[in-house]
Amino acid sequence: MDFTNLQFPKLIHCHMKPIICRCFVLMIFILVLRTVLLYPFPGVHWFQQRGSFWISASTASNSQLDVRRDKFVEVPQIVWGLNNQKIAFARAILTARFLNRTLLMPSLSASLFYKEIDLLEPISFDKLFHLEKFNSLCYGFVHVGRYSDLLNQTKPFELQKGSGRKWTKERDLNQLKQCKEHSIDKFEVIRIVGKHPFLWHDHWPVKDYAKIFECLVLVDVIENEVMKVISRIREIGVKERSKVDIAKNELNSDGSVDQPAPYIAVHMRIEKDWMIHCKKREKKSNISQICSSKEEVMEMVAHITGLQRPIVVYLAVADSLLEDGSILSGWKDGLLPYEKKRLGVRDIYKKYPYLIQSAIDYEVCSRADVFVGNSFSTFSGLIVLSRTQKLIGMGITRACGIDVGLASYAYNILGESGGPKMWMTDMSASSLQSISYGTNNISCYSNSKARLL
Repeated sequence: MDFTNLQFPKLIHCHMKPIICRCFVLMIFILVLRTVLLYPFPGVHWFQQRGSFWISASTASNSQLDVRRDKFVEVPQIVWGLNNQKIAFARAILTARFLNRTLLMPSLSASLFYKEIDLLEPISFDKLFHLEKFNSLCYGFVHVGRYSDLLNQTKPFELQKGSGRKWTKERDLNQLKQCKEHSIDKFEVIRIVGKHPFLWHDHWPVKDYAKIFECLVLVDVIENEVMKVISRIREIGVKERSKVDIAKNELNSDGSVDQPAPYIAVHMRIEKDWMIHCKKREKKSNISQICSSKEEVMEMVAHITGLQRPIVVYLAVADSLLEDGSILSGWKDGLLPYEKKRLGVRDIYKKYPYLIQSAIDYEVCSRADVFVGNSFSTFSGLIVLSRTQKLIGMGITRACGIDVGLASYAYNILGESGGPKMWMTDMSASSLQSISYGTNNISCYSNSKARLL
């Protein structure tokens, strides 16, 4: 057969020549595969780095992002309280995401930050949060790298963050946009200096922060400590419920109860320094819904409807209040208050510095059946944010007037039933302002469409 005169349509229908057809199909397959590898589809990029191939996934947001592993952002040591440090970390890595770079693993601060900078105890990010799980959960969205990933081909470009009233949000964003230009982007590392990340301007929506927080998983050692505390709380709850069931003759034949005992977690902000701060804040902002006394908190919790009593009330309070037995007195019948000392878990906390103690308390509160906090507290605000994410994942976007698991309340704001106001985070918010600095504008519903999957 003269193949030079063979027409293409005839070759396609070469069922009479199976060997020729197979060779043709194989040739087409090789050409297509070569094209895909050399010229990938939008949003999927193949490149070789240090002997291995990496595929970037497009993010679930409106824009696609390839997280480069050969360009980095470096930030100063992150300071202040646990939740301010979590926000600072999220703000830093979202900055790196904006610049299409990997964030070099930052140092956190084990101790509280006031004015004694020299007394800060640095602690590596991966001593508290699981680095590999973070990168796995946030794969294709953001990435944290180690300093060992650096090739040190160029000196870092130092980016001085502005400060003061003249350094506006617009100027800050323009500065970041300039860093995308080749004259700066060519540097392997952009080192941000001169300002703590928590004080940077906020350019990112709540849904982006929520995604970062979802990827923060405690290392196994600390997670085990969390489970010890929660198990102790539920163990006490089961014993108290069994006493009632014995009196009612409602125990199972083996002496057990049917379900694990739920518990309430209350973040009590009644420390002296907080009361001074919140009263100044009330006066300055002309808002009378920030401060709450111990008696007011107890009264609000007692008015939560639908609680199956007796129930353990875990009090997340400052260590300075643990010696004050008065926080355990005055609670209504059926509400059984416990703090670290009475719970018998204080030794667990004492093994660790402040940052890890706070992280344990955060998880104990976050996983409670009912959480009650202060809407002007960053600690409370981030807990409600994480619980709202979980509810949305369960298909629940409105908790108004219904009995839902993971219910959250703000004891500093009066609700419709005379108790604390039910609280869900507005996932459609354009910034983290209301969580970082508090608000009295809360509701019992959230925008599920804003959730970043």
